[in-house]
Amino acid sequence: MRMHNADETCGIARAAVVLGDWWNVLVLREIARGKVRFDALAAEIGLSRNVLTERLGRLVTQGVLRRSLYQRRPVRYEYVLTDAGRALLPLLVAMQDWGDRWVLGDGSLTATAAEDGAEHARVHALVGTRLPEALELPGTQGADLPVVSPTAAATVLFTYPGTGIDWDEPVPGVTGCTLENRLFRDAWPDFQRAGVDIRGISTQLPHQQAEFARAEDIPYPLLSDAHHQLGAALRLPTFRGAGRLRHKRLILIVGAERTVRHALFPVDDIPHAVEQSLRLAGDCARTA
Repeated sequence: MRMHNADETCGIARAAVVLGDWWNVLVLREIARGKVRFDALAAEIGLSRNVLTERLGRLVTQGVLRRSLYQRRPVRYEYVLTDAGRALLPLLVAMQDWGDRWVLGDGSLTATAAEDGAEHARVHALVGTRLPEALELPGTQGADLPVVSPTAAATVLFTYPGTGIDWDEPVPGVTGCTLENRLFRDAWPDFQRAGVDIRGISTQLPHQQAEFARAEDIPYPLLSDAHHQLGAALRLPTFRGAGRLRHKRLILIVGAERTVRHALFPVDDIPHAVEQSLRLAGDCARTA
């Protein structure tokens, strides 16, 4: 792309060289979702092989992707995000948030969703989807933990906006995060007996989650998606509140093989949703 001299020191202009192409953005979106092989990318995006080859080569040259050999005969590569590429995930999630609110929505700021909206359709389309391999997030104990338990017969993932937050303005659907964690905490023995693990996920920082976990005696891991790895991988709905993008409240029931079995969204009746997740996850564990 030819640039005017005035743009040579402009970060926006330089980033536009990387992201200012429709196909580049979609390629990065799909790689963030775990579609890292050429055929999977071509099938998902519907891009011709020649054009896809050119786009991938350009993103490798720009330092956003790197090629990783996975087959020698014939030679085949996976395309994975570099540090620079992972740093683009918050931007992709912010683009999605803007599109959900201002293009697909009516511009309202909300932490919930209408059942006939795009976010609802996208979350429920996750059923049958397999989560990307080796997806880990920082936990409250300081170490990265797998999003899906490697030992449980099923895992409940619940995302929530955040705890202990002084909201700048009233946002429909933000209240109840402490209640939700307490209800999962109180039901934890029942989940354990059913062979089910729990992961609570927000975009709060690990030390903020750790402080809450200690105060509330939370027995299951709280994971930080502050860098939006999970949000980008699953295209989870977000909203902007109290200075950062935050997950809307939802619950996913994931089987031992990392496949989403059930999706609960929107979550408006929190006690009912916790009871329902125990029943659904227990059924999933029994049939594992």
